[in-house]
Amino acid sequence: MRPVIGITACNRTVGSEIAQAVMNRYVRAAMEYADVAALLIPALPDLMDAMEVVGRLDAVMLTGSPSNVEPARYGDCDGDGPFDAGRDEIALGVVRRMIDNGKPVFGMCRGFQEINVALGGTLRRDTSSNDDLLRHHSPESDNLAVMFDHHHPVDLTAGGMLATEIGKQRITVNSVHYQGVGRLADGLDVEALAPDGLVEAYAARPNGAPLLAVQWHPEWETGKNPDSQAFFRLLGKAARGEA
Repeated sequence: MRPVIGITACNRTVGSEIAQAVMNRYVRAAMEYADVAALLIPALPDLMDAMEVVGRLDAVMLTGSPSNVEPARYGDCDGDGPFDAGRDEIALGVVRRMIDNGKPVFGMCRGFQEINVALGGTLRRDTSSNDDLLRHHSPESDNLAVMFDHHHPVDLTAGGMLATEIGKQRITVNSVHYQGVGRLADGLDVEALAPDGLVEAYAARPNGAPLLAVQWHPEWETGKNPDSQAFFRLLGKAARGEA
């Protein structure tokens, strides 16, 4: 039996109804390149508590999303939506419960931001409007393919999880985010930095289990990118207790 990972879903409008949704590319990349089975975690905190699912999972993967974490979650009072309060509640709860139970936590994009917030960090919302930073998102008018063709390099921390698995000190990643890490939560170690100094990946081993999150999207065209495949290999190793 392969290990089972939980994958966070979002509340998304499909036609005239709200659906629990996650893009296929997240699920397929995880199942293929981590070699795991997967279950979706609905963003319905009024019907489910995170504690009800974490005991049944070997690891969790927090996905990207068009929505932003509500600023009140990290002590701010202003910010641009769209927001998904149900996803916030479930995702932050799952992170904390998985760590309490010594189980692996992986994330990307919004998931990267959620883990930092769940552990007490903050976010900044100027990663594509601050002249002191790179533009971390292409113009909003661009279509999806053009957005994901927006790239920049990141420097990997020597001896870190990513550098060790990938075997490089610098890689090129896609950049599709308007928000990023403001203050990194205590206990998280930087795994990658953008040329402008923005934290692009971090890792830790809370309660002995691997935690790894990246700001970019390794699930996008994973089959064409060995560096992205390495992220999912690490997820699979962690879920099998090999990392």
